[in-house]
Amino acid sequence: MGVGIIDPTRSGATPAASRASDAPRPDSLHGLRVGLLENGKRNAAAVLDAVGAELSGRHGAGQLVPRTKHQFAMPLPDELVEELTGICDVVVIGVGDCGSCSASAVADGIRLENIGLPTAVICTDAFAQTSAAMAELQGDPEHPYLLTEHPIANLGAGAIAARAGDLADRVARRLTTARAAEVA
Repeated sequence: MGVGIIDPTRSGATPAASRASDAPRPDSLHGLRVGLLENGKRNAAAVLDAVGAELSGRHGAGQLVPRTKHQFAMPLPDELVEELTGICDVVVIGVGDCGSCSASAVADGIRLENIGLPTAVICTDAFAQTSAAMAELQGDPEHPYLLTEHPIANLGAGAIAARAGDLADRVARRLTTARAAEVA
């Protein structure tokens, strides 16, 4: 008898590979409501606030809608998913600055994409392998999450502003460009 591994994150009813998709992309961020979903980790809100300010200044993003996911390693609660889909045009998720929050951020991004809400997920480079593993488990091994230098938790205000400046254009491109066009 062979030995197998059971993956508790997969449903037997729907093969994971059939769930991978990108939400339709807007042409630009001009005037759009941008959700900033942080995970409660140190400096996550500060980085996302700074990214949001850059998206407004550089790309004309409209209202910024900050929200907090209180259990960083758990899936997004249905109530928060409903709220985000009701009040946001696009969502930036982050910052995955540890293994479990990176994996969860990627899973949340894939979930929101699959229900029609464009997302950009930010994780730190130290957890690229964890992020990739979760993308594969969720049936979207090519999910284009964004990486930034690790760590985030110990950054001061100047470094947070610099990091946001480096991320803003990549975030905007992810929110407005379909995957196929990114590779072309």
